[in-house]
Amino acid sequence: MASEPFVGLLVFVAAREVERRVVAAMRRAGVDDITLAQARVAARIGPHGTRLTDLAEQAQVTKQTATALVDRLEIAGYVERVPDPTDGRARLVRLTDKAASLLPVARAEEARIEREWEAHLGPRRMRALRESLTLLREITDPYRDDA
Repeated sequence: MASEPFVGLLVFVAAREVERRVVAAMRRAGVDDITLAQARVAARIGPHGTRLTDLAEQAQVTKQTATALVDRLEIAGYVERVPDPTDGRARLVRLTDKAASLLPVARAEEARIEREWEAHLGPRRMRALRESLTLLREITDPYRDDA
């Protein structure tokens, strides 16, 4: 009898499918100038901006890779670099209005996914999944809002 897959792999597969579907929804909405790698970096930009080094760390890519991805996002008009108000030498990467206009598309697809998952799992299991993953953030997500 085959052993059960590692739970980390199961979470990864589900997360990868969410990313694929959100990017596909953006494509259907006419957005064809942002890649999955760029979307992963952009998704980590905070509401007031994020330093490039922090984006690289959170996305688990080199600073050079993050720079290249942000450069392409900037050329496409999705991000801008602005002075960091807490450190005059530093710059923040901030989403533009063009990027913000994509959020409703992404959020709508995320809501669709959650409805599908709940229909498949049932309300009790979906609630348990959310509660379990929320608890796991306490030990797995150094970037969570309350860290």
